[in-house]
Order: sequence, then structure tokens, then C-alpha cells
Amino acid sequence: MLKVRDLHAYYGRIRALNGISLDIQVDEFVTIIGNNGAGKTTLMMAISGLVARVSGIIEFQGVLLNRLPPYRILECGLAHVPQGRMLFPDMTVLDNLNLGGLRGGPNQSLQKKREEVCNYFPIIAERLRQKAGTLSGGEQQMLTIARALMVTPKLLMLDEPSSGLAPIVTQELAGILVKLNKEGITLLLVEQNARLALELADSAYILENGIISQKEPAAKLLNSDEVEKAYLGIA
Repeated sequence: MLKVRDLHAYYGRIRALNGISLDIQVDEFVTIIGNNGAGKTTLMMAISGLVARVSGIIEFQGVLLNRLPPYRILECGLAHVPQGRMLFPDMTVLDNLNLGGLRGGPNQSLQKKREEVCNYFPIIAERLRQKAGTLSGGEQQMLTIARALMVTPKLLMLDEPSSGLAPIVTQELAGILVKLNKEGITLLLVEQNARLALELADSAYILENGIISQKEPAAKLLNSDEVEKAYLGIA
């Protein structure tokens, strides 16, 4: 579904990604783990067309994304849930969802899309007339994911969705991601909770200083002593 080859990304003269290559298959659940500053967010932003200086190949279902603007990439079926949520806080939950549904996906009414999305997030359905900025942190994160689902994506990329959330909310979100994947949405997850990410995913990449250092089945990395010491909080 997604093919990345020899991807380099730059901020000014600083090279943040140094020859990244990865593959994501249809219906796969993939995670990328790595320390802060490794380039995980930059990789997602490059795929979404949000980094100006890139070289290499980014191909999604046979379509070359490199020179497409972000809204065209979204219309191809690739949605990005950014770190930090980036909602419109003074707009209602309903308006935030409707904005998400204006581009991409099958031709169906916004109401029908909202009904489908709210099946995953019943609490959001109860908050439609409420301003997004008044939601709890967990509800805001659910709204951010729900907004991305309004485009009916084929591939959903999520950057640190559990950041700042209570453990019980994190587990609830994890269950929703598993459900989305089982129902046919391919997932690419960057997650600060590396243990949780490896428990959820089919396969995993380790990103170090802008370079992919390892790709393995997620279960294998979860049981690796080296990975445990480096990323899973074991001294």
C-alpha cells in the first residue's frame, strides 16, 4: 500500500531523515518506535506532504506522492492524525467533524459519515454541540481521530495518540485502533508508549537518528532484551 524508498528530509540545512525505506501492506498494523528526536514525526509529515524539502520516493497505492500538496494526498486516502491534536477549539465538535469530511472518501453525506464515525466514539456523539476546546484530553484525542476518519481513509497515520492521556483512556484508544484495523483500515502508529505499540502492531521499525536500524515482527521486538533496555523502560 505504501512504499518509501531512500527518503531524505531537510529542515533548512539540517537533514532529519537519511535514506529511509519502508513498506506497509494492505490491512497491516505497523508501528515506528525510537527515542525523541529520531525523526518519527518528520517521517509522518514527509509522507503527508508537510515537509518542503524531501528527496526519494513516496508511493501510495501506485501514486507518487512526492509533488502532491497535502490536500491531494488526503484525497488519495491517506489521513494523518498529528501530534498535539490541532483541533479548532472555538468551533463545535460537529463543525470539527464536518471540516474533516469535506475532502476525500466516497461520495456520501456528512451526516452518514458522522454516524459511522460516532459508532467508534459514542462519547463524541454526545458532545456534537459542545466546543472542542471544552472537551477533556481523552475526548479531544478521540475527536482528532474521528475527524481523520471522516475522509474514509485507507491508511491512517497516528502520531503519539496517547500523549498526556490517563492509562484507562490509552487502553480505550488502543482497543479502538485494533477495531479499526480489523475492519480494514491500514494503520501506521508512532507512539511514546513503545510497549503498547509493539503489543498492538503486526510489524515494527526502529528509527534512530533519521535511519531505520531494524525491521521485525512486533512480537519479536517486544521480546528482545536489547529493545527492552533501549525503549521499554527497563534499566
